[in-house]
Amino acid sequence: MTYQVRTVQTAAEAPASLWAEGFGAPLEGRWWYETLEKSGLEDQFTFLYALIERDGTVVGLAPLFVADVPIELVVPEEIMPLFKAVGRLLPSVLVQRTLFVGSPCSDEGTVGITAGEDRPAVMLALASALDGIAARHRAPMIVWKDINDQHAADMALVTSKAGFFPSVSYPGAEIDFVSTRKDDYFARMKPSHRQQLRRKLRRSCEQAPLDISVIQQPAPDEMAEVFGLFMQTYERATTQFERLDIRFFNEIATHEEAWFILLRHKEDARLVAFMLCFKLGDTVINKFIGLDYERPKDWMLYFRLWDACVDWCLAQGVSKLQSGQTGYRVKIELGNGLTPLTNYGRHRNPLVNAVYAYVGKTISWATLDPDLAHHLEAHPDNAKAAPAAWTEPTPPKD
Repeated sequence: MTYQVRTVQTAAEAPASLWAEGFGAPLEGRWWYETLEKSGLEDQFTFLYALIERDGTVVGLAPLFVADVPIELVVPEEIMPLFKAVGRLLPSVLVQRTLFVGSPCSDEGTVGITAGEDRPAVMLALASALDGIAARHRAPMIVWKDINDQHAADMALVTSKAGFFPSVSYPGAEIDFVSTRKDDYFARMKPSHRQQLRRKLRRSCEQAPLDISVIQQPAPDEMAEVFGLFMQTYERATTQFERLDIRFFNEIATHEEAWFILLRHKEDARLVAFMLCFKLGDTVINKFIGLDYERPKDWMLYFRLWDACVDWCLAQGVSKLQSGQTGYRVKIELGNGLTPLTNYGRHRNPLVNAVYAYVGKTISWATLDPDLAHHLEAHPDNAKAAPAAWTEPTPPKD
């Protein structure tokens, strides 16, 4: 079969049927990409969408974006001196303009493909077209962002025939609920973590009487409080990629998938913590949080917020809670498991691509994040399951 690939600028230009088929729950769908388009992110990202066609019919859809990425976000710390040395001669090396397949603010890159279509062929057609798309946007680097193991075989074909190299990415964090009983959630935690969490919750309840509400479409004054707490938390983050302003929160609140968990202090009624969640079928995504860092540390607001989220998920009959990338130490203590994800990259300069491919082989969970390194050192059993380096799967037969 012969496929053609073209790009459009907005999510609305892609067929609604393909959004529904390829990006249904538990994935973030068309509503998510339209939100990003309306959130004033033009200074950070250029959004576009690849449409893969066969005989004039769109059979595949891939969200794309272009961003300037500081190299320290993706290169292990021990290798950074080499890049800084090269950067003195070639400053562009330190900030890499990159074409991504996937979405900012989302864990897993997805390509929607019509059922019954030759999936490997569609993926390869897209991969082959990315070089031209990247050239038009002056992006020397191409990255297929955060692919889960379910699509490893498809991506093996991309690596073998389109010249992409794999590298370990930040894992996702998630909890599978086996029932709607909270005791079952606690029972699946490591005993020491369970005891620590219960102790923290008791201490917090003694120190901070809080009212909990779960709402949609906060009023303007409530949204101003939400955004203020978000910015407090954003400014303390060690890893910052996207910068969101209140336009994003106002827009996302118009969609039925978005829910806000709000914690208010009973004495002064001020908002002290929030969590923005997406409810997608039987899955909830913990998307963004905000905490009032002016409050005493022994209020342990993060744990109270997490506890409120778990209660809401169980009341809704949710089977999975996804909590995103980074912040692993606390998430592991709260019972989250880690989901391996892989990036696939290619630099349009063959020499630079060879260097990046070599660097990609050195990346592991331990090199990506100090919390992960500490966790793997303390828990050798988990270290055995973690991807220390990339092992390439067998590509599907032609």
